[in-house]
Amino acid sequence: MPDGLSVVPYTVSVMATARTKSAKDRPSYRCTECGWTTVKWLGRCPECQAWGTVEEYGAPAVRTTAAGRVSTAALPIGQIDGRTATARSTGVDEFDRVLGGGLVPGAVVLIAGEPGVGKSTLLLDVAAKAASAEHRTLYVTGEESASQVRLRADRIKAIDDHLYLAAETDLSAVLGHLDAVKPSLLIVDSVQTVASPEIDGAPGGMAQVREVAGALIRASKERGMATMLVGHVTKDGAIAGPRLLEHLVDVVLSFEGDRHARLRLVRGIKNRYGTTDEVGCFELHDEGITGLADPSGLFLTRRAEAVPGTCLTVTLEGRRPLVAEVQALTVDSQIPSPRRTTSGLETSRVSMMLAVLEQRGRITALGKRDIYCATVGGVKLTEPAADLAIALALASAASDTPLPKNLVAIGEVGLAGEVRRVTGVQRRLAEAYRLGFTEALVPSDPGRIPAGMKVTEVADMGDALRVLPRRGRADAPRDNNARR
Repeated sequence: MPDGLSVVPYTVSVMATARTKSAKDRPSYRCTECGWTTVKWLGRCPECQAWGTVEEYGAPAVRTTAAGRVSTAALPIGQIDGRTATARSTGVDEFDRVLGGGLVPGAVVLIAGEPGVGKSTLLLDVAAKAASAEHRTLYVTGEESASQVRLRADRIKAIDDHLYLAAETDLSAVLGHLDAVKPSLLIVDSVQTVASPEIDGAPGGMAQVREVAGALIRASKERGMATMLVGHVTKDGAIAGPRLLEHLVDVVLSFEGDRHARLRLVRGIKNRYGTTDEVGCFELHDEGITGLADPSGLFLTRRAEAVPGTCLTVTLEGRRPLVAEVQALTVDSQIPSPRRTTSGLETSRVSMMLAVLEQRGRITALGKRDIYCATVGGVKLTEPAADLAIALALASAASDTPLPKNLVAIGEVGLAGEVRRVTGVQRRLAEAYRLGFTEALVPSDPGRIPAGMKVTEVADMGDALRVLPRRGRADAPRDNNARR
């Protein structure tokens, strides 16, 4: 017993000492891609979802920072000179619209889009316009050679003595070019191709993208130099790289468009200097890319006579109203399960309109026919305000009866057949009237109506279908009063 009593305290003491030591010197693990840390090893990083990147790097050190010398004294906000943050035009009006007036000195803009959509062409045009205004511009390409960019510049006429071109993938070399050229505008195409030799990991990795973006942002703020970074996107359409990149930059733009269509849209996702409600419209062609101040003509088919199965609507892209055309075609199906094909429209919304027409509009022939529904010009209509136009185009195609030529339809259609209000009806009607459309179907209480425009308020699909002339066909929509 005495020996046992003497051993127990010693054992407890040794175990307590071992626990204290292991807790203090316990190793930590860090992801080599994104820098995420944890106290135990994992095969997959939960932050960046990369496999095999979590490695041991030793015990974390607790650091404190002492107060140091300030770089600039704090001043009352009224004494701060706001003229240094005045936007400067890029020379491309549609691009300035999205940016909020132009580029602010020291601002960092991230523009992302799918491969082949035209990001490099647009930014090379912006660089040439800025250089022609005697603003020294440096275009750094990491994806192409300098000669390849020169060929594109010849094609779109983007040659200027104030535009400098460099093909670099090393961050230190890019910073060296900044010291040599001293530009007022820097364009890096793209941020995923530039790497820092001081950071482990391949170019495009999360750690590399974070370091490169941080260094370029610091250089931009210190020099008062506007910077534009091209970013890649994932297969889901999200910007590749760490989410921190979008928080660090001042402006995030999304460059969208179908590579088989001419239309390109630049949307603002984040903008510290303006609104994100604006959308820039561009047309991509063989000679380059040009802004479209009035892009509605791309979405309309000019014809002398009205054709069954077509209906016009006005959609809002940001704050900009655009007149678009919806086309529908119905044919007898040769297979047991009729086809449902859409282009530029959500298949789910077209299916909903078919169900509403069949149940609320008593158009029973649609269920046994192949349905084809599309937009003109490659525009994508996703907002509910196009529901009424889709339903009328389908009803017109089913009855082989054209709608009035100068008619536009605006409104969301519910499953009960009611036509609901949508935002911006006054702006939509003003745009339609400006383009020469004199009749409109809208939900109740549309607000101020343009003088000279005939506006009909509709409460449900029964009211809307009365605009179709009756031709006595069996599949034509019947009047609600007749059903009663």
